[in-house]
This record gives sequence, structure tokens and C-alpha cells, in this order.
Amino acid sequence: MALVPCQVLRVAILLSYCSILCNYKAIEMPSHQTYGGSWKFLTFIDLVIQAVFFGICVLTDLSTLLTRDSGNQEQERQLRKLISLRDWTLAVLAFPVGVFVVAVFWTIYAYDREMIYPKLLDNFIPGWLNHGMHTTVLPFILIEMRTSHHQYPSRSSGLAAICTFSVAYIL
Repeated sequence: MALVPCQVLRVAILLSYCSILCNYKAIEMPSHQTYGGSWKFLTFIDLVIQAVFFGICVLTDLSTLLTRDSGNQEQERQLRKLISLRDWTLAVLAFPVGVFVVAVFWTIYAYDREMIYPKLLDNFIPGWLNHGMHTTVLPFILIEMRTSHHQYPSRSSGLAAICTFSVAYIL
């Protein structure tokens, strides 16, 4: 029952997302006090999605370690459900939203910083937190995809789910 390096990495990533979320929520910014609070920012929603996804990954790893060689059919069935939830979350939310946030943020930032991240925000959000929210998402999700096997949902159900998320965010 030795831990595999990717399992330890998932715990470290989960802890880093929790740290970033806690530090971000501790910041006193005027925009957090208006309608929608932090939830109006796709970056914040993406951080929550990533934290939930890596939480599911850690839970799956723990369940796998605890139920290995148990022979209990019900536990194995529940584990398969958890694994399919993990894979669905990666394919439908964590990867597409994460890549979108990173790509759009840094593209607009390179074009005109004031459009997406005005210099005024440097007074509220430290540089390391900005990179934690807008940079580390992509390497973490790519490492997860490279180190673990995932079963992806059908194209039509995946597109329907991401479109539903997109419309819900816009509304």
C-alpha cells in the first residue's frame, strides 16, 4: 500500500489550491463587496473547479488504497462511480475551463494589461497569487492528464455539459 508519486502530487496540488483560495478570499477588494462577489469572476470559479477536481482525485486515491483487495463488490462499484465522476469533471470542467482562463487571461494581459488586470490590482493581489490563479492551473492539469489514465465522456455529452456550464456562467 505504498503511495505513488502522482498521489502525493495530487495532495500537494489540492493543498496549493486551498491555499490560493484562502488567500484570495482574505483580500479586501471593493469588487468582492458588489453583486456576485468573487463568483462573478471566471478565475475564481476555475479555482473552485480545480480544487473540487483535485479533491475528487485525492478521495479516489484514498478509496483505491483502502478498498484494494477487499473483494467487496459494493465498494468496487462505488469506486468505479467515483472514478467516472473524476474523469467527467476533468474532461468537462477542469481542463476546458482551466485552459480557457489561462489562455484568455495571458493573451489579453499581453495585449493590454489594463483591460483585464489593471495596475491598481497590484495593491490588492500579490504577484505570486496572480500566478497561482492564472498560471499554475495549466501545468497542474497537464501533469494530471499525463500521469493518470482517464476515460472521457462521449463528445456529445461533454459538449452539452460544457455548453450548459457556459450558459449558466453567462446568466
